[in-house]
Parts: sequence; C-alpha cells; structure tokens
Amino acid sequence: MIAVLNNSWALLLGMFLLMIGNGLQGSLLGIRGAIEGFDPALLSYVISAYFIGFLGGSRLAPVLIRKVGHVRTFAAMGSLISAAFVLYAAVPDIIAWGVLRLIVGFSFSAVYIVAESWLNDASDNQTRGKALSLYMVVQMLGIVSAQAMLNFGDPAGYGLFVLISVLVSISFMPILLTASPAPIVQQTARMTLGRLFRASPLGFVGSILVGAVYSVMFGMAAVYGTERGLSVGEISAFVAAIYIGGLLLQWPVGWISDRMDRRKLIIIVAGLCAIASGAGIAFSASPLALYIVAFAIGGCVNPLYALMIAHTNDFLDQKDMPSAAAGLMFMGGVGSIGGPVMVGQAMQSLGSWAWFFYILACMAAISLYGLFRMTRRAALGPAETGKFTAITPSVGPVAMEIAQEVAQANPGTGPGPVSDTAPSKP
Repeated sequence: MIAVLNNSWALLLGMFLLMIGNGLQGSLLGIRGAIEGFDPALLSYVISAYFIGFLGGSRLAPVLIRKVGHVRTFAAMGSLISAAFVLYAAVPDIIAWGVLRLIVGFSFSAVYIVAESWLNDASDNQTRGKALSLYMVVQMLGIVSAQAMLNFGDPAGYGLFVLISVLVSISFMPILLTASPAPIVQQTARMTLGRLFRASPLGFVGSILVGAVYSVMFGMAAVYGTERGLSVGEISAFVAAIYIGGLLLQWPVGWISDRMDRRKLIIIVAGLCAIASGAGIAFSASPLALYIVAFAIGGCVNPLYALMIAHTNDFLDQKDMPSAAAGLMFMGGVGSIGGPVMVGQAMQSLGSWAWFFYILACMAAISLYGLFRMTRRAALGPAETGKFTAITPSVGPVAMEIAQEVAQANPGTGPGPVSDTAPSKP
C-alpha cells in the first residue's frame, strides 16, 4: 500500500479534488434547480444528459486520446468541465444546463480514462488491486466531502459554482506535473449483446437496473431532498449517507459473495434495498430515519454492480471477461440514461415519495428475476466461482479493465463457459 501511495499520491489527490467538484455539482444543481423554478420532470432530463455524455465519451474518448494524446485530452476536457461549472450559475436555463451536463459527462468520461490509464501504468501486478481499491475509496471520499461543502455557501448565488470550478482547475495541477506518460489506450471490444445475455441473463438485466438506480441516487437524491422540504444541511447529510454506505459495505458483501451462491446474495441484497426503500417512504418525516435508509440503499446498490460482473464472470472463460465487463458497463449506462427521466416524471406526478418507490421497484425486480433464474440454471459452488473484485458504477472503462485483470490474477476454479441450457435444479 505504501508503494502504491508513493507512486500515485499526486494522481489520487487530483482525483479527490475532481470528485469533490463532480459530487458537489450533482447535489448543487438539484437544489439550485428548485430555486430557479425547474420542476423534477425538467431536472430529470438535465441529470440524464450527464449519463448520455458519459456513455458516449466511454466510446469516443479513446479515439480522441489516440489522436491528440493523453495530456492534451486531459487538459482540454478539464478546461471544459471548469468552464461548464461556472456557466451553470451564469446561464440558469434548462436547455443550457442540459447541454452543459452533456459536455461535463463526456469530459469526465475522458478524464477518467486518462487518469485510470496513468494509475494502471503506475502499478504492477502485485499492487494493481490495491491501487484500484484506493482509487475507489478516493472517489467515494471526494463525493462525500462535496456534500459537506454544500454548507459553505448559498446555492442561490455564484460562490459554490465558482468553488467547484476552482477545485477542478486545481485538481489537474498535481496530476499533470507528476504523471508519467500513459500507455496507449486500448478500447476493449464489447461482447455481442445476445451472447452476453446468454452467458448471464441475471447479470445482463441486473446491470441495466443497477445503472438505472445508481443514476437516480447520484443525480436525483438532492432533487428528492428539495421536494421533500429538507434543508441544505439535511440534503448534504442525506446524499453523503448514500456514499458512505456504498464505501463501507462494498468489501463485506464481496467477502460473503466468494463463499455462497452469488444469485442468492444478489436476491438478498436487492431485497434488503427494496425493504429499505419502503422504510424511506414510511418514515420520511424523520431526517434521522432518512439518513439510515440512505446508508442502507447506498450500501446495497454499489456492491450489486460488482456482484453482477462477478456473477457473469463465473460463466465465462478468462479471455472473455474484459469484453463481457465492457458490455455490462454499456448496459448499465443505458439504464443510467433512462433512470432519472422515469423517476423525475414519477415525482412530478406522484410526489417526492416516488424517488424511493422507483428504487424499491427496480430492486424488487432484480430479486424476483434472480429467483426465476435460480429455477433455470444449477448453482455453482463457491469453489467453482471466480473472485469478487470491488468496483462501482462511478469508475471509467480503464478501471473496469484493471478490475478484470485483478480478478484474473486471483482466479477461482471456475468452470469456464456454461450454456444457458445447463441443467436446472430439481
């Protein structure tokens, strides 16, 4: 771990500052949008624009990097992000916000690819897993810290927007001054969607639903808090609890997943998340109850993403794991685009409680589909499965590649490809 910090501290520091800016952006727009008179349905399109840009960037950014290089791409995308953050306050128009969010999503996707490439280059086979873990911890801590900064200024003014712009600008300094040349970005080909579904129907469908929920947590939690009538301090605590839960429960869930049928664990975790969401509806009058519920939801949704990937890998040859993970990431991105729009429309029609109901419905769907899949395919024993590798929906495609390398470096005794017509349980 010391070696990882020695080689990557500047990169991790820069990513920490960058994630503060990104995390504060999401919450700040939800609060400022209400101040500007934008209803949840309109704001949902703004939130979704980020994920459209991010998904497009994951496919197009590697092409840009190969043409102009890592450093130029990194600096250019960082400048766009910094400028967009200031323009949010200068141009409080819903269409302008949508365009800016699209640009920010694309730019962050490119920034992640470059930063993660440098992180990969700074680590070796012995330290790559620790580097990935530190990277995810830094991301989560940055987003949590951002929520505290919501209380440093007035969301109705310019100060907070200027703050996140400055943080993003500063974040690139330690990275650009110390990062070594990154390797050429290799874009992993996706497995065909048909083959991916046949390999793991639960992983395929589950990734879409987890992506749909994650985008709602990341982008619409502050909108929920505003509609619910929470103060700025309460909203910041509510959003922070989501990410603290996601940070603390990722590894315990992963430890359990290597010791039992992953489908059962997916069903249990998704079911607990659905129950917690129902509690959020029932006890929404209590801010303390909302914080506990938020912690539980975040602690369930983040590990579910990695569980879907690990479960899919259990039915694949090692050589197919990177392409399958890229396909699952794409399907999660598709879900991320639609999630905010659906919950925004529901909140507009039904009220703020629809935020929790949407999460409940998605998680219940995962549990029910998991139960159905258990009748269609025999269970694999713990000794037959691969190793769980912690990964969250917030990382870029290169971190996903690193996660697959770590998984392949610590394999189980998995069976290789398994047909979807494998014998079912009696």
